[in-house]
Formats: sequence, structure tokens, C-alpha cells
Amino acid sequence: MTNAAIQSPSHALEIDGMTCASCVRRVEKALLSVPGVTASAVNLATESARVEGRITDPEPLLRAVERAGYVARLKNPSAAAATQTAASDTLRRDLVIATVLTLPLVAPMLLLPLGIHAMPPGWLQFVLATPVQFWIGWRYYRGAWSALRAGTGNMDVLVALGTTAGYLLSVWHLVDPASRGGAALYFEASAAILTLVLLGKWMEARAKRDASSAIRALQELRPAVARIQRDDGTEVEWPVERVRAGDQLVVRPGERLPVDGVIAEGQTHVDESMLTGEPLPVSKSPGDRVTGGSVNAEGRLVVTAASSAAEGTLSRIVRLVEDAQLRKPPIQRLVDRVSAVFVPVVVLIAGLTLIGWGLSTGDWERALVTAVSVLVIACPCALGLATPTAIMAGTGMAARHGILVRDADALEGAAHLRTVAFDKTGTLTEGRPRLAGLYAAVGPRSEALALAAAVQAGSEHPLGRAVVSAAQTEGLMPPQAEGMRAIPGRGVEAQVAGRRYALGSDAWMDELGVDRALLREAAHAAAGKGFSVSWLAEVGGDTPALVALLVFGDTLRPEAAAAIAALTQAGIRPALVTGDHALAAAAIAAAVGLPSDAVHAGVLPEGKARLITELGERGTVAMVGDGINDAPALAAARVGIAMGSGSDVAMETAGITLMRPDPRLVADAIDLSRRTLSKMRQNLFWAFIYNVIGIPLAAAGLLNPIIAAAAMALSSVSVVGNTLLLKRWTPRITR
Repeated sequence: MTNAAIQSPSHALEIDGMTCASCVRRVEKALLSVPGVTASAVNLATESARVEGRITDPEPLLRAVERAGYVARLKNPSAAAATQTAASDTLRRDLVIATVLTLPLVAPMLLLPLGIHAMPPGWLQFVLATPVQFWIGWRYYRGAWSALRAGTGNMDVLVALGTTAGYLLSVWHLVDPASRGGAALYFEASAAILTLVLLGKWMEARAKRDASSAIRALQELRPAVARIQRDDGTEVEWPVERVRAGDQLVVRPGERLPVDGVIAEGQTHVDESMLTGEPLPVSKSPGDRVTGGSVNAEGRLVVTAASSAAEGTLSRIVRLVEDAQLRKPPIQRLVDRVSAVFVPVVVLIAGLTLIGWGLSTGDWERALVTAVSVLVIACPCALGLATPTAIMAGTGMAARHGILVRDADALEGAAHLRTVAFDKTGTLTEGRPRLAGLYAAVGPRSEALALAAAVQAGSEHPLGRAVVSAAQTEGLMPPQAEGMRAIPGRGVEAQVAGRRYALGSDAWMDELGVDRALLREAAHAAAGKGFSVSWLAEVGGDTPALVALLVFGDTLRPEAAAAIAALTQAGIRPALVTGDHALAAAAIAAAVGLPSDAVHAGVLPEGKARLITELGERGTVAMVGDGINDAPALAAARVGIAMGSGSDVAMETAGITLMRPDPRLVADAIDLSRRTLSKMRQNLFWAFIYNVIGIPLAAAGLLNPIIAAAAMALSSVSVVGNTLLLKRWTPRITR
């Protein structure tokens, strides 16, 4: 699913009754059959679905899922934890009951090697096994019936077929007069299978809960109530859902901020570690923005709400992580193809096993037990959990450390990167340039500065703000400008006192035919020291005239050199792609340890996109940027990585967003993606190998049904347990 799909209307659903990869495929197919649905993503691990398309009424979606044999409801984030806990409690209760009833059937088997025969009488075995088969095991019959009614199969079909066959064979032997009570009974096998499968589901549920702990921790950051300051100064507590933009919120020391906002009164340090991964509190003063979910360390604050709770940064982060967990990586396509035919093939193998053993040995009872072992051991649960649990754990850990992954495709793509291209301003530098110098070609310097400030007055570009700030500092009053227009990758132009002026790059001045010989030496000297330069020229007449040279300084991020070194150490080639002057780019490259052949300067926005495409022909490439002018390159890259301090356009375009402006997080994001992809591959390998080895062993009669059930339960738990090892990952900054 593309990033564009994220922008379309969507519905989040909770799905009950899914047990394996076949269930996921069937639910997705059902949702896609609803008119207007363009895409659906179903996650077995989270038991949820995200549907994209022109759907205003969710009822057709719910009905489609119900027709497929499952229960669907609209997702309620606030009730999700309670629902999950209730389901876990039900599983635990049923497991306890099943264990109490099954132990008297299984325990005597442990005494047989000692020559002690203590099996309960047949009628007592029947009494103990029947509730396990039809009460505890009712969930499997219900799931199997729903699957068969929908014309497909799933884990429930295999478990229900296998245990019912063993149970009915035992009942027949119990009541058949010809057996005279001497025939073997398999009540303990059917009961033990259901109990072990239930044990596996309970352990799996607990492991999945651990895998989703990061997203739950984010959801719990937002307080339930907010303290509102009324116009008369009184304070009242409201549910946080009632907060609207413009409300005055009172936040006391030690409390979490309910929503995003701007400090109106008070000074403090704010702990944003759970949102950005930044370990140190950040100083905040009146006028500074604060984020909902962060902690006010000291001092009483009055904060003007900038948004509602549902529209704030925290909610957006949670939605992005949830979306990423729902989306499938390319590696999942193999699982989907296998799951489409897995259950029918297993049923066929079990049938052939039954016939083969029966015809070759004449022992149809042994043949049936062997077929039951095939049905039980071939559960496709592990296949269904292999990739979703890894994505849950990987994206959750990333979010906990300030790395937001938009989708699974970006997560997998980052693991294959060979080149990472960085923008300069705001990425490797702090992006807060200052006017370091101004050289007037004609007239007083103050007039040139005032004119430059007038041209840039309406600009949001960091260089424009630096010019306006310098003019204000010197007490200058810029004249009124009209018709200001930004030219992406070139600069700005405006009318001042009836004359048209342009302020921008070398390349733009060349296009306009501006003679810069008078100040070219000063420009080269500044660029050679790592400064950026811009030119101001009058361009409205027949002959463009140079007005001034503007020199800007920007501070290199202290982490930039370490970020480049980390990528190089990981076998990734870093590069610099900037629209700045070649000499300024070379100075920055030298400071961070980039070779000269990795520097691409004077590149316009459309040129950045072409360059990224060219770099992509030599291997998988990522682009790291923060500005609007970086958006085309971010979109062109296999993986776009946006600095969280940059523009919204950049963050919307990128597949990965760094919540704090630390370029070292790029290497951390790549490292985590590689580890996550490795877990996916390990999980899929073991899931496939388990079935490749287990099914032939069961068909050969080498596995008792009880052992097969234990192995089946262990396979799912081992996959999730292997995934949980990702929770031990830590970013480079804390190592």
C-alpha cells in the first residue's frame, strides 16, 4: 500500500475468531469484495484490520466479515486493552478447566513405563473428555463451521477434524459390544490435543501482548482529564476528549500535558523521552511549543491548546505506528500464497495417510490415529504470526526511541540500503542560519539589508527569517514589498517601490543574467569557509543590476560526523545532496568525513529527484531531508527519511520520520530494520521447516497425536518468543 493510500478515508476494525494465515487471507478477501474498498490490511497478531476506500458507512464491512465467518466491530482504542485483557482471562479460565479435566486422563500414561496400569474406566474417561471436547473445544467447532461455510479451511478445521475423529473412535469402542471393552480408547489424546492447543493460544496471547507493549505505552501517555482555566481564573477538570484548540490548560509539576500547545505562562523543563527518545529534559519558556504526553518537570504552566487530543502529535504517532503494523512487507506475499492452499493440502495429505496406512496394514484404527497426528501438527498458526509479530515489535521499539515507521515496505526497504543521501540545511546542520555578512555592491549596507528584508518579509524559508531577524536587530524598517513569490530551488522575488528584485542562488542569477564579478571573490572566500551565499539583484530593467551579496552561517549538528561514521561502518555509502554552493558543500563534507566524490552541490529540487533515481540504479538508496524542496527526492527514494523538525510535507512524503533532529538515528533505523527483517526470515524459516519436517514424521506414524499437539502449540509460541528478542534492541545513542 502506498503512502497515498494513507490519505484516503479509512476504517479500523477489530476482528474476532482469526486463528491462522488462512483466516487473514479470507478476511482480506471479504473486505475487498465490498464496493468502494480499494485496499485492506489484516493483522493476525493484533486481530485488527484497516480498510481504505470510498466507504462512509462501515456496516457493509462488518457484514462482509461476518459472512466470512468472523465477528467484526469498529476499533475503540480506549477499550482495546480491556477487550484484550478479558479475552486473555477467558482463555486462562478455559485452560484451567481443561487442564483439571485432562490431567486424570494423561497422568496414568506417565506411569505405564513403570508397569503401573491406572487408566480410569472407560465411562469415567468419557465423562472427563466430553466437556473438553464440546465445551472447551466449542470455539474450534464454531471456527471450523464458519470456515467451511465460507468454502475454505483454517486451523480450526484441522483441530476439529482430528480431535473429533479420535473422540468418536473412542466412543465407538466404548459402546461396541464386539470390542468387549478391550479396544483402545483415545479420549486422553483428543482431550490433551485441545488442552495443549489452548495452552499454546494462551501463551501466544501473552507473547503478543508483550510484542505490542510499545504501542500501549504510547496510548497510555495521554492523561484522561485536562485542567481548564476559565476566563474568570477558576479551574475545572474536563475529559481530555473535550479539549479544543484555544483552550487554556493548567499543567502542574509532574503532570503530563493533555494535548499539543504553546506555553502562555511559566518556565519549565519537559521530559519528551517517550515521544522522541531524547533522554534529557528540554527547557521550555513562554512562546515555546509543547507536545501532548510529555511531562512537566517543574513549575506551573498555562498552555494554550493548539489542537484537540485526537489531532495532536501523540495521536498521530499512534495512528502511524498502528498503520505500519497493519501493512504487509513484500516478504509476506510468499506466506499469502502458501496459506491459500495450505489447509486443503493438509486435509488431502491426512486423507492419503489414512487410506495408505489402512490399505497397507489393514489396521484402520492405527491409520486413523496417524491421520489425526497429521491434521494436528500441521497448524498454520506459526506462518500467520511470523511477519506480523516482527513488524509489531520492530515498529513499536522504533517508536519508543523516536523513529516513526509509516509502513512495512519502508521497514523492509531500509534493511537493503546501500546509499543514504543527506540534505545539508536542517539535516546535517541545525537549520537555523544567521546572516553572517552582507556586502553591498552599490549604496550603504543598511539600505541593502533593509531591501533584502523587504523582499524576504513574507518568506517562511530559514534564510528569509535570518535576513528579517538581522534587520530587526539593527533597528531597520524595511520598505513595503508587493507580489512576493517564492521560486522553489532558486529564491524569492518581489516588487519594492515599483522595482522588481530577486534574491537567490548562483544558478538563478546566471539564468537572470546578473553580473556578479564585483563581489565574486568575496563570495568564493565565504563559501570556502563553509558559509552559504545568496545574491540580491534588481531584475526589472533591461540590464539586471547586482545589489548585494548575503553570507549565511549555519551550525553543523554535533552528531553529524558520528552519523556519517556509523553509516560507513555499517557498509552504507553516505552522500550529500544540496542546492548550496559547491564550496560551502565541500566544507561541510570535509567536516563530517564525506569524500569529495560523494558531494552533489547546486542541485535544484527536481534535480535532487533525478539524482536519487540515478543513485538508485547502483543499489537501494534513501534520502534524508527536512524541507519542502526535499519532498520530490524523498518520494523518489526507495526509503524517504524525514527529520521531525522539518516541514509537514517532508514528513507526509517520507516512509520514516525521525522525531528528534539527530542524524545518528538514520543508522539506528537501518540497524533496527535489518534486525526486524532478520526476525521475519527466521520466523518464516522455522514455520516452514516445522511443517516440512513434522508432517512427514506424522504421516510415517512416528508422532503420537499428543506429541503432535504439543509441537504445534510450541511452534507458534517459539515464533512469537523469537520476535520478542527485538525488545532487547537499543539505539546507538544509548549504547
